[in-house]
Amino acid sequence: MSLPITMIARELAQRFGKLFGDHPRIFRAPGRVNLIGEHTDYNDGFVMPAAVGFSTYVAIAARPDRKLVIHSEEFPGNFEFDLDHLPERRTGGWCDYVLGVASVLLRRGFKLQAANLLVHGEVPIGAGLSSSAAVEVASALAFMSMSATTGETRLPLPEIAKLCREAENSFVGARVGIMDQFVSCMGKAGHAFFLDCRSLDFQFVPIPAGMALVVCNTMVKHDLATGAYNTRREECEEGVRRFAKWYPRVRALRDVSEEMLDQHARDLPATIAKRCTHVVRENQRTLDAARALTEGDLTRVRELMRDSHNSLRDLYEVSCGELDLMVEAAQNLPGFYGGRMTGGGFGGCTVNLVREENAEEFAQRIAESYRRRTGITSQVYLCTAEDGAGELS
Repeated sequence: MSLPITMIARELAQRFGKLFGDHPRIFRAPGRVNLIGEHTDYNDGFVMPAAVGFSTYVAIAARPDRKLVIHSEEFPGNFEFDLDHLPERRTGGWCDYVLGVASVLLRRGFKLQAANLLVHGEVPIGAGLSSSAAVEVASALAFMSMSATTGETRLPLPEIAKLCREAENSFVGARVGIMDQFVSCMGKAGHAFFLDCRSLDFQFVPIPAGMALVVCNTMVKHDLATGAYNTRREECEEGVRRFAKWYPRVRALRDVSEEMLDQHARDLPATIAKRCTHVVRENQRTLDAARALTEGDLTRVRELMRDSHNSLRDLYEVSCGELDLMVEAAQNLPGFYGGRMTGGGFGGCTVNLVREENAEEFAQRIAESYRRRTGITSQVYLCTAEDGAGELS
């Protein structure tokens, strides 16, 4: 895990001072791991992520001109823009996640001040832990702290999540759902975050005492991930169009019940039927998992996480050999209470519920097993559920 937050803030402030000769305000937003509810968010369904201790930090201070200057020591390239003539579309750099937020704020009428920004990112890139949402949320808080000096009211956290999702959809061009930004804003230590992606109603679900989240990075990310993600969305939309002919009230796969699915699965093209089956049953698994966690029924949680992974592998077809091997390697290790792939798929990470006293041994043994079978040295992170975004004092 990373250094203590207070130490990171102190070091970041010192680096900012050396770069810009000023003292910044610093904002933090965490990454997330999704326990269950995969590819359901953009289908208006249910998800249950948790914010984790990997965060992105944005240090900011005003400039006297109209420039927006963005630096980072982790990401390549330093950027400078005219605040009155920001790019209208993505540049292809990591700064797009910052620019996208600035663009949406301007479109909504916020009067942004010129500013220097220093971005420190510790969320592993490409691991499925939502590094992009963490950058967006921390940037939004930073920009709005500067707008507040002009008398504008800061948005509540749920609205910030919506704004950041809009930035990624409309500026960056990724058709993501609301889950990542929402949990980055609203996470709570020691709890999973059960979210209805249509109504945005949520509840905190306690993770049983003595349980760690062990995140295993396969260290692979297959090239087809982005295109396949958009294809899966299109297949779901096709499923909605077909169900809407039979049931006019259907607006998303969220509206399709298991009974409706059973009645019409054979009327769908085979691929569309598989995608719809995953989403409909994954929604029910997520509801069941929230109940089981609340009741402390870890045996049931393990079954649901296993079924979720199998469905993502066989029906939604977004797993890969490395993810499957990592899930398989966990099954009989001491202290293991459930695991599956997490994130968009085609590589990235698995998430595992493991007894805290077994977590270090689990990490060592699963990494050894995975290396022996693939030749790849993985990264394994011992995590806990953490609080969402905010300013560091």
